[in-house]
Amino acid sequence: MLPTINVLLSNDVEIVEQASNTFFLDLGRNIVFGFTDGREAMKQAICLILSTERYKYVILPWSYGVELEDLFGMPVSWVIPEAKRRIEEALLQDVRIKAVDNFGFEAKKGAVVVSFTAHTVFGDVDYEREVSY
Repeated sequence: MLPTINVLLSNDVEIVEQASNTFFLDLGRNIVFGFTDGREAMKQAICLILSTERYKYVILPWSYGVELEDLFGMPVSWVIPEAKRRIEEALLQDVRIKAVDNFGFEAKKGAVVVSFTAHTVFGDVDYEREVSY
């Protein structure tokens, strides 16, 4: 007996991207209120991706987050290129982010400041963050 093709599955399928409308997180005041969309939602998504350690939370897919914990205590000359690679890999998991470039790293005493530009479907998003070690 040969398998048959399901007629319903052979029709044209249209893939529609989800909207980026999400709750607005005011991280300065630690409150959630209202909604945000577009570039502001992308800034928030980038912040959340880079604030979540990959593989640490069972509820999240393994493709979400960034691996930075094992870089703490390593030599800065090794941390900077590895952090660049890992940040780029983590952000490109989001289909709304097309490219990440213009990386800048500044090593301070006990901290590294990273800045970059994420090219998204909503426009360019500049991001800067300080990580203490």
